Amino acid sequence: MLDKLFSFQNRLKKSHTIEYKRSLYKEINFDDKMIAVFGARGVGKTTLLFQYLQELQEEDKNALYISMDYPFLVGTDLIDIVEAFVESGGEYLLLDEIHRYNDFSAYLKTIYDMYNIYVIFTGSSATSILNAKSDLSRRVTLYNLHGFSFREYLEFKYKTTYDSYKLETLVENHIDICESIVKKNHKILDDFKEYIKTGYYPFYFDKKNSYYESLLNTINLTIDLDLTSLGLIEQKYTYKLKKLLEVVCESKPFEVNYTKIAAVAEISRAKLYDYVEFLNDGQMLLLVDEYVKGIKKINKPAKIYLNNTNLLFAYCQKSEIGTVRETFFANQLRVKNRLNIAKEGDFFVDEKYTLEIGGKDKGFSQIKDLPNSYVASDEIEIGFCNKIPLWVFGFLY
Repeated sequence: MLDKLFSFQNRLKKSHTIEYKRSLYKEINFDDKMIAVFGARGVGKTTLLFQYLQELQEEDKNALYISMDYPFLVGTDLIDIVEAFVESGGEYLLLDEIHRYNDFSAYLKTIYDMYNIYVIFTGSSATSILNAKSDLSRRVTLYNLHGFSFREYLEFKYKTTYDSYKLETLVENHIDICESIVKKNHKILDDFKEYIKTGYYPFYFDKKNSYYESLLNTINLTIDLDLTSLGLIEQKYTYKLKKLLEVVCESKPFEVNYTKIAAVAEISRAKLYDYVEFLNDGQMLLLVDEYVKGIKKINKPAKIYLNNTNLLFAYCQKSEIGTVRETFFANQLRVKNRLNIAKEGDFFVDEKYTLEIGGKDKGFSQIKDLPNSYVASDEIEIGFCNKIPLWVFGFLY
């Protein structure tokens, strides 16, 4: 079996030769004994594993990559494979799509406790790992791989580098930052329009002519395969999750009225709570809570967005520009910052900054009396005072 696995590894390695490393790669502490990289389908988890495999092999480490959806693994005990690998001098085990293996959390716990090897694995849902019955949460270090930021998209497209910025630095120095970026890229607004439509998922560069078709297929696989394999939903009800995505897609961002959503999506109110969380875990929806303190937080609704702007263009017949702008901002900010819906303005970030999102003519009337308030304006290259180009919020990771 090991010979077969190494043979598959060598074949697959030839088709995974991307050199560009995502920003998350540099943040992972590979010295931890067990690491999980989770995220939506298509964001580059497998590519990250093969990049790490390449690095290990260059250091003459004994490493094995296994995709848990290999057909010939059906009926095979993972522990038997690990035992043979360790006995042959194995040091690093890379497990892709771990959620495809039944009772994976119990197996990972056993591997962690019984074998002196390093394990890095990918999965589709953080919740399924953190809430595992075998208490994996205290053994594994979790990392969430998101899709391309606007900055990463530009780096990959042009094979160049750009700095990323903390939000505090960006809002204080946005004019200088934008001038330096625009000086390097005179097509920044054109590139931003492209990114909004097609730049979030790295596989766009391999499937430009069938990108939306591939993206819709990715959504269907997430619902029909990943969520069902995790036991989160029965196959006969998956159409209801797709219906829910359509309802969100056709709506403006709104405060959650679960009764109304349940009626339009033809879902019982009791099931709706679960479905929204499943789609959020699968990174197809993005939930933003209202900013409140204390125990009242549990009673407050959120706004619901599709996870990213590419999903809007793939899934919706027509997307309102205001929804597109808010979706981009929420998607980019939530990776490194705490994001809430503001009582005045659109978003309240890190319990400090109030942001209003709009076009180039958007004014300050709604937030003029608030401290640390800014307008994020689309269709401008460089801002002034407290008016910041919307696109530069794509340089936070």
